[in-house]
Amino acid sequence: MTLTISPKGWVVIPANLRKKYDLHPGQSVVVIDYGGVLAIVPAQEDPIQQSAGMLYDPQDSLTAALLQERAREKAKEDER
Repeated sequence: MTLTISPKGWVVIPANLRKKYDLHPGQSVVVIDYGGVLAIVPAQEDPIQQSAGMLYDPQDSLTAALLQERAREKAKEDER
């Protein structure tokens, strides 16, 4: 698919893609430069709320790792 940039720098997103990605008039999008590749991504309305927990991995808990490390240190101290 090829798009043409207008003299004002506008690009029209085709209707089938607007429908597929649920894009509406007035909605904000972000243009991201991936070093030679541009991506148009819908802007998040509340990025903090929408991103909350996305990196959570119960198998990789820093709190659990810290508690395990402290337990090992305590066990070594108790052996002395």
